[in-house]
Parts: sequence; structure tokens; C-alpha cells
Amino acid sequence: MRGVRDDGRRAFVPYVTGGYPGVDAGLLRTLADAGADAIEVGIPHSDPIMDGGVVQEASRVALERGTHPSDVLATIAEADLPVPVAVMTYANIVTHPGIETFCGELADAGVRGVIVPDLPVDESGDLAGATMEHAIDMVLLAAPGTAPERYTAIGAASHGFVYCVATYGVTGARDTLAATAREVVEAMRPHTDVPLLVGVGIATPELAREACAFADGVIVGSAMMAPLLDGDRAGVGTLAAAFSDAVRTS
Repeated sequence: MRGVRDDGRRAFVPYVTGGYPGVDAGLLRTLADAGADAIEVGIPHSDPIMDGGVVQEASRVALERGTHPSDVLATIAEADLPVPVAVMTYANIVTHPGIETFCGELADAGVRGVIVPDLPVDESGDLAGATMEHAIDMVLLAAPGTAPERYTAIGAASHGFVYCVATYGVTGARDTLAATAREVVEAMRPHTDVPLLVGVGIATPELAREACAFADGVIVGSAMMAPLLDGDRAGVGTLAAAFSDAVRTS
């Protein structure tokens, strides 16, 4: 992400739920070909507390199919992408095999970043150490209502980028971009030199372009998964290209 920003561009990072039907190595390559600067792949969890209805449903289906974290990592390894891949999951998935073991498995699959929304910065020390050992970026979240002193801690601990949550609430499409998106980005700027990407509620290419007027890029999740839930796998690549174009022209 830093290279994208330093080139004067904005980053487009699509999210897909690992283990959902159609989310295979070929789809990940399609996203990269469509212009993704990085790809975020969810490792499904039974209680995805940050996620709204679309991603919750995708996680439910993936788990009912018997998806295991190792299956998601195998898909990432098979894709062998030319862009970085970050996984997003929850603390239970990370700690169950042991943080060190989990990070070793990520590294073996070629994963470059990890996002754990329910792991606060105060409790991230062990993960920070393991990710550093395995050359993986630990990405933390900054959200509306975050205390000023916590912005400092998040900025110091984050690598790769900071995930700036655009609004209160869970992931999902919104009709407009919340004013809190800019507030979070502006609050984080003095505390880190890593790129600041906005996620949650980036439902259309137009909203992505709007966010890129003040952020270093966008993360698009529910909007990318919605076509898959409707059975329109081909539409995912078309939509990704539209988001990529919007970000490039912002």
C-alpha cells in the first residue's frame, strides 16, 4: 500500500469470504487482473461481530460447507497472486492453534497481512511480535469515537495500512459516505506514516471515489460479495474493474 501511495495513486482492496462457493483461486486472480492493489480474504468465523448481513451470510454458508482456515490459506497459496493478500478473521481463529503457529501458516501460504477486528491494540503485543517474525503486516482498525490517545497507539502498532472504519455499525452497503469517514482519517494522519484506507459502507464506485479524495484508498467488502450471493460470479470481476477505475480517477 505504501508503494501505491508513494506513486501518487489510491489503493483499491476488495474483500471476499474464503470458503464461499465461487471464492476460489481463479476468482482471486480475476480480482487482481481487474486492478486490485491488494486483496482481503476472510477466514469465516461463527460470530463475525464486525460484519453485516451480506458477509454474515457468506460466513454461515462457508462454515456449513465445512470450511477450515487451512482451506482458505490453500486457496490463497494456489492463487499465487502478484498483489499482496491480507486475511481478516477473529481472535478465536488466531489463538486456537497458537498465535505463532497461525502466523507461520499465514507466511507459508504467502499471506502478507492480517486484520483481527476484535483484537484491541492494548492486547495486540503477542500478535505484533509473531507477525514481525514472519514478515506479515498487522493491520489495526481506527473507528469513530476512538480516544485520541488510542489513535497514537494504533498508529504506532499498525503496519501495511490502518483500516479506517467509516461509520458506526457493522459492514454493509450505505447510500452515502458518512462524515465520520473523513474525521477518522484526519484524526489518524498525525499518528502514523502508513497509508489510511477507508472501509465499511463503500457500496459504489462513486462512494469509493469520494472517499479517495481524503483517504489513501478503500476496502470494499459487502458490495463485492453481494453478486456472489446472487449467483453472479462473473459480475464480481466487472464490479471490481469499475471500483478500480473509480479509484484511479479520484
